[in-house]
Amino acid sequence: MGLFGNKSEGGLMDVIRCDEQEYLVWKWRPSGEANSTKRENAIRYGSSLRVKDGELAVFVYQQKDGSMQDFIVGPYDQTIKTANFPVLSSIVGAAFGGASPFQAEIYFINLSGNVQVRFGIPYFDVFDPRFLDFAVPMAARGTITFNLTDYKAFIKLNRLINFELEDFNKQIKDAVTKYVKGVITNIPADKGMPVLQMERKLLEINEIIASYLKPRLENDFGVNMKGFDLATIEVDKESEGYAELRKVTAEQTTKTTVAQTDVNIKNLEDMQGINAQNMEETLRIQREEAQRAQKLQTETNFIGAHALNQQTEVLKTGAESLGNMGNMDMGGGGGGMNPAGMMTGMMMGGAMGNQMAGMMNQMGQNMNQQQNTPPPPPQIQYSVSVNGQTAGPFNWQQLQQMVQNGQLQKNTHVWKQGMSAWELAGNVQELSSLFATVPPPPPPPLL
Repeated sequence: MGLFGNKSEGGLMDVIRCDEQEYLVWKWRPSGEANSTKRENAIRYGSSLRVKDGELAVFVYQQKDGSMQDFIVGPYDQTIKTANFPVLSSIVGAAFGGASPFQAEIYFINLSGNVQVRFGIPYFDVFDPRFLDFAVPMAARGTITFNLTDYKAFIKLNRLINFELEDFNKQIKDAVTKYVKGVITNIPADKGMPVLQMERKLLEINEIIASYLKPRLENDFGVNMKGFDLATIEVDKESEGYAELRKVTAEQTTKTTVAQTDVNIKNLEDMQGINAQNMEETLRIQREEAQRAQKLQTETNFIGAHALNQQTEVLKTGAESLGNMGNMDMGGGGGGMNPAGMMTGMMMGGAMGNQMAGMMNQMGQNMNQQQNTPPPPPQIQYSVSVNGQTAGPFNWQQLQQMVQNGQLQKNTHVWKQGMSAWELAGNVQELSSLFATVPPPPPPPLL
């Protein structure tokens, strides 16, 4: 078929426009016939073209090497001229002077309108990956809304000849049904979502399906998904699979709860055992420290007594030597009593006596002080039960602070190494003095 037909083709000048109210793609036919014919496609150069705002007119030229298109975006209301039709200017010869028709199919595409398609998926089986023996039937219903934004991609993917929106919507609906069913079937395994909770996860599932659908509708159909609404997920609760899954899930939950309780009890027992071991080790260390302190005290006393004995022996020896000074030869010749030596010995003996007396007095005072110093009081260590949890152990000063802060009261359970069971603090004789020193509550403020 040539570019132009005979002069008998084409008829009068045409006003090319779309008067449809609701449409996505509409083909202009001057004859009103349903089939695309050579005469119908003969458009006279110079005809008037009217494209409303939000519309797109597509001129499709069938050439030997394939189809070519001119796109006129509204608003547009002019006669057809090559200046506004880049492709047309390359195929219409100047020799015809605009009098001859050219062959083109003209389509109007709605760029501002939205198309909404409702879908409903009958019952299909969904499996929980933990219990693959039980199939739970589910159904889904909702709507999808789309429009056209990338018209070139849309024309490339869809054949415009005799385009019917109803047929196109059916293709969209079939694709959406397939995708929604596939996503819901795989959500339990892919997202770790229990089947019995899927009804309550409707919004989360809606977002998952929408993110999956949008790129696929763009790639497969060239349309822009503006919204997806999963209205409901319906579970067949009368089915055998649903009943069996509820039963096995309940049993599994009970086992898990019992196991967790056993673990908690075991942890509590282990903690009490660890606290008892810590208390026993603390008491052992305290006993050893007390024994070492007592041993050191005894050794100190022995060392003091030994030093006293040594000094006594030295003084005794000195005294004996001084006693012999009366018989010492002071250079006067001859033996007998020496008065000068005797006086010297008496003077030195008195000094040594005074020294010995002072030393004995100091030693006695030190020993008396050490003997009168009481041993350190034993360290009291009690564990306290606070809100069902074991805390401590605490020493005497810490227990006093807890009583003052109100954290330790007579009805608080306490325990220490050697006790067979927990006891109220008010019943423990060793702790009675703690509560006797608690000050009374302050008087009310004066008005």
